[in-house]
Amino acid sequence: MFPGNFVDSSPDKVAVVRPATGESITYAELDQLSTKLAHYLRDIGLGRGDSVAVVSTNDIRMLVTYWAAVRSGMYITAINNHLTADETNYILGDCGAVALLASADVADAVSRSTEVGSITHRIAWGGELPGFESYEHILAQASDAPLADQPRGQDMLYSSGTTGRPKGIKVPLQDGQVNEIPDPYTAVFSAIYGFDQDCVYLCPAPLYHAAPLRYCGMVNSVGGTIVLMDHFDAEGALQLIDQYRVTHSQWVPTMFIRMLKLPEEVRAKYDVSSLKVAIHAAAPCPPEVKAAMIAWWGPVIHEYYASTEGAGATFIDSAGSLAHPGSVGKPLLGVVRICGDDGTLLPTGEIGTVYFERDELPFQYHNDPEKTREAQHPDHPTWTTSGDVGYVDAEGYLYLTDRKSFMIISGGVNIYPQEAENVLIGHPDVFDVGIIGIPDPDLGEVAKACVQLEPGVTGSDALAEELITLVRSQLAHYKAPKSVDFVDSLPRTPTGKLVKRELQKRYA
Repeated sequence: MFPGNFVDSSPDKVAVVRPATGESITYAELDQLSTKLAHYLRDIGLGRGDSVAVVSTNDIRMLVTYWAAVRSGMYITAINNHLTADETNYILGDCGAVALLASADVADAVSRSTEVGSITHRIAWGGELPGFESYEHILAQASDAPLADQPRGQDMLYSSGTTGRPKGIKVPLQDGQVNEIPDPYTAVFSAIYGFDQDCVYLCPAPLYHAAPLRYCGMVNSVGGTIVLMDHFDAEGALQLIDQYRVTHSQWVPTMFIRMLKLPEEVRAKYDVSSLKVAIHAAAPCPPEVKAAMIAWWGPVIHEYYASTEGAGATFIDSAGSLAHPGSVGKPLLGVVRICGDDGTLLPTGEIGTVYFERDELPFQYHNDPEKTREAQHPDHPTWTTSGDVGYVDAEGYLYLTDRKSFMIISGGVNIYPQEAENVLIGHPDVFDVGIIGIPDPDLGEVAKACVQLEPGVTGSDALAEELITLVRSQLAHYKAPKSVDFVDSLPRTPTGKLVKRELQKRYA
């Protein structure tokens, strides 16, 4: 049986709607189509523990694929459709995918998938791809008989690769049927944020990332409705909240910033009063941005800090954010430990590497025991880190200062770029900003701000000096960038993470 009893109780309820195309799918249809695809996967020899990969733009058929794998005890790996063929092949080979499903509009990403030896079957939807079978033809031929055995499967996702090669996070499969064993997101987040069969969830982010895919899986598990955006658009998101009376949503800070920069008359056109919970994660949110969102949307803004690895999580609501500006909250999953470079526990208020303490190792990087060891504390193997740096205050609230790999060491002084980035993004002429360290003969490296300006604004020496002065007015002078470059764009993932290694290459 599909998780929950929604196929029986609400067969005609919309499970997913895709406004850009007008497509939608009911719970009865999602159950039938994922059953058919599950039969196909089993008929070609896949079983519990085998891997299925999907490369696609946001599409309802991604969720059909997700449920076909998850109700068959298989691992499902959703891959960034913006990767090159080589990058895609690396993940396909690393996860050991046997079946690959793809949308026709990502042809370049999967153009060399025949080089991956583990893949025996390739299926395409939305058009033809050379060497791929037709998704529509396969489902037309497949059985829709109820599945006698439905062991729960699991996603196996890859880190976004902002600091290096993507790493696969593989979690052991649970014993039990798909309708008996809840996935971790449903077990944790549905209770905290009130996801239930009455929720309408707006998904503005790509389904190949962990949170969007897992939140959509949770919404289907509790019987709600997903409003799936093809891609984020600031005004378009507000329009969909108004049109579908969205109750729940999940964002990244860059999306908040884009919506806040809309003209007041545009923002006022849309009714967002239906929102009960607006969750954000993936990157730290400048305190001024969060306060502005709370003032606009009300006390519905919630933040959690976690990672694809699932090592631990902290949570904070609107009241907590206003009382503790800049904090990502207190832990509800795991115990936060702040440690120095040698692994020594640091006292309250001191900056160090953020570890989560658990009773057992919560994850392993697939095929990479060395990376797994690097994520573990040197003396406590069940303490793990994703490389973030921060501190805990006297009340137990965690504050992130940056990723360790982004830290700039200038003349022996540690500079965390995020502090100055948070200041600069509030300037009315700044559309986006990233600060990196560049080589310097005297200090080793110095901070440079790469600034994308708002449309119609022209960069100048005077504006550059104004931005540097702004940072110095709010932070210690050594934390301010020494120079400013005005750039056409910054390399960000679709979920808003700045890929600083790409930015640094420009100055290498």
